[in-house]
Amino acid sequence: MQFTNATLLNQHKYVVVDQPNKNWILRGTFSGLIWERRTRSLVIQTLTEDKTFVEIDVGNVGNPEIEVSFVRNLCWLNKTEFCYTWDSVAEVKISLEVDEETETECYSMTWTPVHCHVELKDCFSMTNVSWYGGAGVRGQTWPINDQNATTQPFTVSDLKDNPSGFGSALERYFLGSSGVAVFVSPDVPLQLGMDSRQQFCLQSLPSLERLPLQYTVCVARNVKAAHQEAAQQLSHHGRELPNLDVLWLPFWKLLAYMDSGPKVERELRTFSNRLRRHQLGEGVISLSEHSTTLLSDIDHDYLKSRKRGMTKRLTRDLPLVKLLNISITLSPFLGVDTTQFHASLVDGTEAYWLSLPSAPQGHLIPVMSRWRGRFCVKLNVTNPGAVSWFLDRVGALQAHLGMEYIMLEGGEGNLFEEQVLRPPQTLGGDNYFGLLADLATRMGDSTIVTAGTRSNHKPLFVRMTPMQSDWSPMGLKGIIPSLLHHTLLGYNFLIPDAVGGSLSGNLLTDEELFIRWLEIAAFLPVISFHTPPWIYNEDWVLNLTRAYIAKHQSDVVPLIEKYAEEWRATRSPIYRPMWWLSPSDPVTFTIDDQFLIGDEVLVAPVVEKGAVQRDIYLPDGGFQWQDSQNAQVFDGGTFLHDYPVPLEEVAVFLRRS
Repeated sequence: MQFTNATLLNQHKYVVVDQPNKNWILRGTFSGLIWERRTRSLVIQTLTEDKTFVEIDVGNVGNPEIEVSFVRNLCWLNKTEFCYTWDSVAEVKISLEVDEETETECYSMTWTPVHCHVELKDCFSMTNVSWYGGAGVRGQTWPINDQNATTQPFTVSDLKDNPSGFGSALERYFLGSSGVAVFVSPDVPLQLGMDSRQQFCLQSLPSLERLPLQYTVCVARNVKAAHQEAAQQLSHHGRELPNLDVLWLPFWKLLAYMDSGPKVERELRTFSNRLRRHQLGEGVISLSEHSTTLLSDIDHDYLKSRKRGMTKRLTRDLPLVKLLNISITLSPFLGVDTTQFHASLVDGTEAYWLSLPSAPQGHLIPVMSRWRGRFCVKLNVTNPGAVSWFLDRVGALQAHLGMEYIMLEGGEGNLFEEQVLRPPQTLGGDNYFGLLADLATRMGDSTIVTAGTRSNHKPLFVRMTPMQSDWSPMGLKGIIPSLLHHTLLGYNFLIPDAVGGSLSGNLLTDEELFIRWLEIAAFLPVISFHTPPWIYNEDWVLNLTRAYIAKHQSDVVPLIEKYAEEWRATRSPIYRPMWWLSPSDPVTFTIDDQFLIGDEVLVAPVVEKGAVQRDIYLPDGGFQWQDSQNAQVFDGGTFLHDYPVPLEEVAVFLRRS
């Protein structure tokens, strides 16, 4: 369709005029898509041209020296579609869908290469837009505008092994403060690159199949409205809650390294006695995978046990362990030096492990990798027999140890793609983790996984990435950005990193950092500890720890339970950014050290070393805020400069109508 110089939209009385350097391609009821010739960009603006939602640089396709007029619509019979062949390199099809009920307009874009050598790359400008979503990274920021990432596959990896990669949580969803949401098709391989404060770029991979680059851009009246509509599209599954009893008990990591099951058992009893002696109440003692293996006392001769048609009976009961609350750690990895792996090669069950054929019709050869310093194979979660064996193992451990909580590690990454091997069709990208999440769900609703991607509807807890024991964005300052990132993507039921950070594995000696971290953790779904408070030999540290555990149980958990039901009904996050209550206020777009629990509690902790005061912004929404410590009342929209927050306190404000 050749556009005329002026088109009158009678129902809205807007006159949209093409200008020398731009053409209107599609028009909705309040927005339109423009081709900007000079910058080779697609721009979505209001029809009145007083607001730009997003600018997408598509000039990476074709010859930049050739001016593309972009005015011949090959789909001219349909006024809600635009089709064009770009410089004999790619075909583009754009369709517009208007939802008058939600006041949302969505532009679906499909770029298809003309030949197999084409790389498609579209870049979204960060100018005047704060962006959220995408993937977790080391040193998480909120918004993501300050992040840098080289172009790489957009799949979730273990940030401990790949610190420059993309971590949890990861979804193909980006949200802009201008009221724009971007969804990328889940069905095609995707690469992502980020240039700090400039742009983030979606990129396809050249392929013989000429796979397209597909995404949808939706615009709404503001950022909250855009996200609320996006949340309905992000997951079409019914949402299930995990076991919320998990929220009530702190988690304590058992740090001592033991070399036998009896030593693990003794250390468990000793640690449990210490918790009681220091009056820290009931808690969950977390075991590493190594300690779990020692304590389980299983010879893992699973093939013989399966041939007998029953679960392998364990050699020794552990009645004292059964009296304790423990969480164990499992992974889908198995050492290649174990008897059960060698047995699988002998009796033809090597298909239990991720494998590739030696030839088109050849024998399966398990693919090796390294896990925790050992050469291992990885469970084939597409094999029903392998899944049944793993679930049998979990059942045996449950009978043996009586544990209620299980941490399932090791689902991140793609074993095949990391070794430049072509994966089976069912295991490309993040598909392995999706299937592992299905397995985790079958293990029970108290299961904890170490990543979240395409699984925010499942009744699982997600452990947040381990953090450095310092005040930096990779330590304390990264907690709130990471919290907001996870919950925006639908992962509300989190096991935060331990108070003081656990990345190094060492005990935290900085008493002030421990206290400030504890103050944040008390308002998160679960409090977990790596450094026990009694190492400081200070009664006031122990008293404060007891007080914040009690506060978490009396004040925070009931709030989470309340807003968990709201999440299930509406998909609104439990933990919310400041713009949730004031979505048109630009001040709220970049606040990264405050958060809301629902709509009624604002938490503003101290994240600077040595500080006993901080600046606080109270969002405006036609209501007031009351300081929970001194009962002072402030109007919404108030900026509190150098507000006093002593070391033993955290600033908490309650919303008043």
